[in-house]
Amino acid sequence: MHVLVTGGAGFIGSHLAQYHLHKGDIVHVLDDISTGTLKNIAPFQENPNFFFTQTDILLSPEFEKIVCWADCIYHMAAVVGVLKVIADSERLLATNISATERLLRAARLSKRKPRILLASTSEVYGEGHGKPLKETSSLILGEGKKSCIAYSVSKIAVEYFGLAFYDNFDLSITILRIFNIVGPRQLGYYGMVLPRFIHAALSQEPILVYGTGEQTRSFCDVRDFVCILDKIANSSQTIGQVLNVGQDQEISMNDLALLVKKITNSTSEIKHVTYDDAYGEGFSDFMFRRPDLSKLHKFISYDYKWSLQKTIIDLIERQLPN
Repeated sequence: MHVLVTGGAGFIGSHLAQYHLHKGDIVHVLDDISTGTLKNIAPFQENPNFFFTQTDILLSPEFEKIVCWADCIYHMAAVVGVLKVIADSERLLATNISATERLLRAARLSKRKPRILLASTSEVYGEGHGKPLKETSSLILGEGKKSCIAYSVSKIAVEYFGLAFYDNFDLSITILRIFNIVGPRQLGYYGMVLPRFIHAALSQEPILVYGTGEQTRSFCDVRDFVCILDKIANSSQTIGQVLNVGQDQEISMNDLALLVKKITNSTSEIKHVTYDDAYGEGFSDFMFRRPDLSKLHKFISYDYKWSLQKTIIDLIERQLPN
């Protein structure tokens, strides 16, 4: 099978590439290396089934040809990370929306009729909900000049583009509302919380918790996540569906900091930082992020291999000297 992964040098994308190479598939990765890194895909470069093109999807002259080569497409390319989103909202909107439109128009012309998984986000749910979040929940984005609303809006546009091409052109599309994914290769540079906490704890530096720390997230290990995506891609019942994807075990940021400190046996102080100090004046955040996975489990079954604690232990061991 020919597998295309846009954003394939990034955290999730590189794990998807690795997973499909291990299955014996031919994998083509596209990435502009704006947030991804060549280090993530370096282990695959000698594999004859692996191909990499460093390119901007919006500018690539070969993009349509590559899309028409693919049997399965994971569209993961996006501007991600709170700090990156705040710093470059114009680039965010262009990449997340226009690149998706170009991909879908190319796929419409493909004779292979590819299976397409479009990455959306739990951020589209916004604020004001009870728990857990269902695919039928209203999308309430709120306000805040430095919030992640632009990111949410871009992903809502991605969803509606995908559903329009499914309805009008019979493309085999599934929308993935992705909750927090963690694991090897994730970096804390752009605000990702778990690698930030682990780095601080191992360095005996203050563990910085933004806001009150009462906000909650639900973390899924990337090694479970890519297996789930493969099951979704191979299920005809998921075509045309919007699906929450992740884990449904919830933890507050205060408790996550305490857990990391305990596992690392760190002397780090847990220090609270206001959102204004962390991101600048006017930033707002969403308090709860726990998915209802009943719709996903109606279509596929999966036994998770990685608990949050197991993931944290694994990430710590990877950073300790041999």
